[in-house]
Amino acid sequence: MGTRFLRYFFEPRSLVVVGPVAGDDATAITIIRNLVEAGFTGRMDAVALEPAALPEGIVSHAFFDQLPETPDLAIVCAPIDAVESILTQLGEHGIRAAMVFSGPPREDDPECYPRLLKAALQAGVRVLGPECRGLAVPARRFNATYATTALEHGRVAYLGQSGMLGSAMIDWAAGRGLGLSHLVTLGESIDVRLPDLIDYLNNHQGSARALIIHVEYIFDAMHFMTALREASRRRLVLAIKSGRTAQTETASMVATPGIEHRDRVFDAALARAGVVRVSDSDELFEALEVLSRPRARPRGPRLAILSNGLGPAMLALDRLFEQGGKVAEFSDTTRRLLGAEGLDHSLPGRNPIDLGSDATPQRFVRALELLAGDEGVDAVLLIHAPTRMAPSVELAEAVIEFWRHTSVTLFTSWMGLATARPARDACHRVGLATHVSPEKAVRAFMLNIEYQRVQSLLHQTPPALAFDTSEMVRQRCHELIDDAHRRGRDRLTHEETAMALRAYGIATAPALYVQSAEEGRRRFYELEHPVALKAVHRSNCLPFRADRRPDRPAPDLLQDLDTPEAVTEGIRVLKERVEAAMPGEGIYSYCMQPMQRGKQSLQLAVGITRDAVFGPVIVFGLGGYRADVMSDRCIALPPLNMNLAHHLIDSSHAATLIREHSPEPERDFERLAILLTRLSQMCTDLPELRGLEINPLLLNREQLLAVDFALDLGEPAHHAIMPYPEELREQVVLANGWPVTLRPVRGEDADLIREFHTHLSEQSIRYRYFHHKATLSERELAELTQLNYDRQMAFLAEYHAPQGEKYMLGISRVWNDPDNIRTEFAIIIRDDLQGVGLGQRLMKKLIDYCRSVGTLEMVGEVRADNRGMRRLVEKLGFRVRLIPEEQMLELSLRLNEPRSDWQRHRLENLRD
Repeated sequence: MGTRFLRYFFEPRSLVVVGPVAGDDATAITIIRNLVEAGFTGRMDAVALEPAALPEGIVSHAFFDQLPETPDLAIVCAPIDAVESILTQLGEHGIRAAMVFSGPPREDDPECYPRLLKAALQAGVRVLGPECRGLAVPARRFNATYATTALEHGRVAYLGQSGMLGSAMIDWAAGRGLGLSHLVTLGESIDVRLPDLIDYLNNHQGSARALIIHVEYIFDAMHFMTALREASRRRLVLAIKSGRTAQTETASMVATPGIEHRDRVFDAALARAGVVRVSDSDELFEALEVLSRPRARPRGPRLAILSNGLGPAMLALDRLFEQGGKVAEFSDTTRRLLGAEGLDHSLPGRNPIDLGSDATPQRFVRALELLAGDEGVDAVLLIHAPTRMAPSVELAEAVIEFWRHTSVTLFTSWMGLATARPARDACHRVGLATHVSPEKAVRAFMLNIEYQRVQSLLHQTPPALAFDTSEMVRQRCHELIDDAHRRGRDRLTHEETAMALRAYGIATAPALYVQSAEEGRRRFYELEHPVALKAVHRSNCLPFRADRRPDRPAPDLLQDLDTPEAVTEGIRVLKERVEAAMPGEGIYSYCMQPMQRGKQSLQLAVGITRDAVFGPVIVFGLGGYRADVMSDRCIALPPLNMNLAHHLIDSSHAATLIREHSPEPERDFERLAILLTRLSQMCTDLPELRGLEINPLLLNREQLLAVDFALDLGEPAHHAIMPYPEELREQVVLANGWPVTLRPVRGEDADLIREFHTHLSEQSIRYRYFHHKATLSERELAELTQLNYDRQMAFLAEYHAPQGEKYMLGISRVWNDPDNIRTEFAIIIRDDLQGVGLGQRLMKKLIDYCRSVGTLEMVGEVRADNRGMRRLVEKLGFRVRLIPEEQMLELSLRLNEPRSDWQRHRLENLRD
C-alpha cells in the first residue's frame, strides 16, 4: 500500500477518538488521557463517548457530521462488529487515517478482517490495526497508546506486529532509561504493513538512529527486503521474531522442502538485509547498547583476553569457541615482551593472558599497551575480579584513561557486585563497553562480529552470474520445460535434468538412459563398469523427497552390476519393485551410471528450493539424508555473486571438512562458488523452476560431479531480492560508429566505475557531484553499484574495442521513492564522447524504463552553467526552472498521469 497518508499517523494536527457506541469505554478514555498527559497540541474531539468521562476541553459528538473540522486521524475503539460501518463513515467525511484498537473478531466470523480491508479500500482510509495497541512519537508529544508509563524522547524506533510486546517495550525502555523516537504496534493490521512503516521512517522521519522490529509474519517478501535493506544502510536495525521453532510458528505456512525448519530462511533473509537478529528481549537491549557504540566495533574477529585469573578467562574462552569466535595469536614481539615483563603467568605467550591474582592497575595497563600494538589483535576483553592490589574503581579509572588515548577496541567485564558496580558505572559514563560477566562480554563482541558479517552481505550486490548466460542456454532449458508441460508433467526426467545442468556448465556423471532390458544389455559396454542402475519414475524425479530413508536401501536402485546379464536381470527386478510399491506409477527410463568409487570424494548436496514467503532459496551442505546432515544445510537467498557464494560455503560444516582434507581447499571453494552462482542464475532464468536437488554432488581432486538430481516445476516464482535485469540490455551504435552496450549496472562494475572516474575532467565531476571528487571511496562505489533493482536503476554504456579491451563510456541512474511517484536522475559521460549522442541514449534509456514501471515524474538538478545538459533535457521535453540564488536548474518531466487524487497531491508537493 506504500506510504500514502501515513503522515497523518505520525504528525496529526487533529484527531477524533471513536468510542464503543455502547459498553466499556475504558480503552478510549485511557488513550485520551495519555494524549493529554503527553501534551498533544492538536485539536482532539470524540464521537460516541460519555461526555462526563472526558477531560476538560474535549467535546463528545453523537455523529461524525457534527465535528467542527475534518480531523487528520481517527482512533477507533468501538466493538469490532461496528468497525466496518465506521470506516465507511470516515471515508465519507474525508478522514484518511484510522488506528483501530478493536478486535479480535468472533470465532464464527473468519471473513471479518477481509471485509474490513474491502471497506477501507472503498473508503480511501489507511488502517493501522485491528488489534493495534498504539503509536507514539514523543518528540511531537503524541502518545496514542494505553501504556501506563510515559515515553521519553530518544533515537530508537520500535515497530512491532505484537501489540502487547509493544506495550511491554514501553515499560522495558522506561526501566532502562532508553528513549524512543517512534513506537508503533501493528497488531493484525489489514492495510498498513511493516514495510510501509519502515519506508516512511526511511524517507520522512530521520531522527531514529536505530530501528527495532518485531516480526511474526511477512506478506510481501520483496517489499520487506527492499525496505529493510534501505533502512540498514542508514542505521542499525535489530530484529526479534517469534516462531523460531516449528512448534511456536503461528502462521500456517507450508514447510520449505529440503530445509529442517523454515525459520532458517528468515535468518538468511535478515542477514542478507544487513540486520542482526536477537533471540530474546534481554539480548535485544544488550545488542542495542553494544552496537550503538562506534568505539566497540572491532576491526576483525580476533579477540585477546586479559584477566587477573585463569578461571574467568577460560569462561570467556569457552563461550568464544561455542559462538564460533577466533582467538588472537600474538606476534613474536608481543610474546617476548609479555614474558620479559612477567605479564603472563599461567600460559606463557598464549591467549588468554593471566596477569596473576596480584596484578596491579599498572600491570593491566601495560598489558593493554602491548596488545594495542599487536597487528594480530582486533579487540581486547579485559576481565577483572576485585582484589586489594587492584580495586575495581581504581583499575577502571586507569583503564579509562588508557582507552581515551588509544584506538584499541576494548570490552570490559567487572565481576562481582559491591565494588564492581561503581566500576561499571564509570565505564558507562564515558561510553566504554562493560558487562557483568565474561560470557556477556564475549556475546557483545560476537554481536559486533555478526553485525559486520551481515553488513558485508548487505553490500554484496547480486550480479547475473560470474559469466553471462547465453540466450541459447535459456532457450534450450525453456524447451525442456515446455515439453514437460505438454506431456502433462510437473517435473523433468532424470535425463532432462542432466541436460539442463550441463547447459549451465554443471558437470554430470556419465549416464545412459535405456527403455528396456535388451537395450541395457546391448549398451552395457559403452560405460565403465561396474554400473549403478536406477529406475527413473515420477516419484524419484521429485527433489527433496520426504520419504527417503538412509537406513533402508532404495527400492528403485541397484549397484555394482558388472555384466550385461546383471543389467538385464536388474531391469526386470526394478520393474517389479516399482510396480509393486507404486502401482500405475510408470517408468520413464532406466539410468545406467558407472560406480563412482576410489577417488576419495566428499559427498555434498546443493539445490534450489522454494519458500512460501521468500521464494527461491539456495541450499548447500553435506550430502545424504540423515537428520544430522539435514540440520547442517545452509541456505541463502538468490541472486548470488561469488562473494555471497563463498559466505554460504564458509557457514557450513562441509567447509571445515574441505579445509581439513583437501590438498587444494581454495581451488575447491572456488569451484563450489562458481557452481552456486550458476544455480542462482537458473533461479533467475527459469522462474518456473520450483525445486532442484543435486545429491550427491561429488567433490574430489579431479572434478565436481553431479551424480543424482531431480527438478520439479511450478508457477513462476517471485524473488525476495530482485535479480539482475538482464532483459534490459541493449545494443546501440553511436554517431561515431562505435557499437555500444547499454546495460544495468551490477556489483562487479565497481572497478570499471573507479577506472572511468579517473578519466573525467574536474568540470565533469563538478557537474555530476556539485563539488570536486578526485576519487571514489569504497563506500561510494558500493552505493553506485549495489542496487535494489525494484527502486533503483543505473544504465552503463560499455564499449568492447576490437583488441578485446572493455571501456566504460558513461552512466545514468535513477532513485525512485517508495511509492513510485517521483524519481531523481543523474548522468555523467566521458568528456571526449560528448556530442556523439551518448547522453541522449542514456537519458532515453532511463526515461523509457521509468515509464515502463509506472513512475509519474522524473526530476533532477543541474548547475546553471551546464549548457550541454540544459540543451539535452530541453530536447527531451523536460521543464526547466532556474533557481537564481543557487544558480541551479530544477528539471522535471511528466512520465505517466496520476491514477488517484493522492498521487496528484504528491506531484503538487504535498507530504501526504
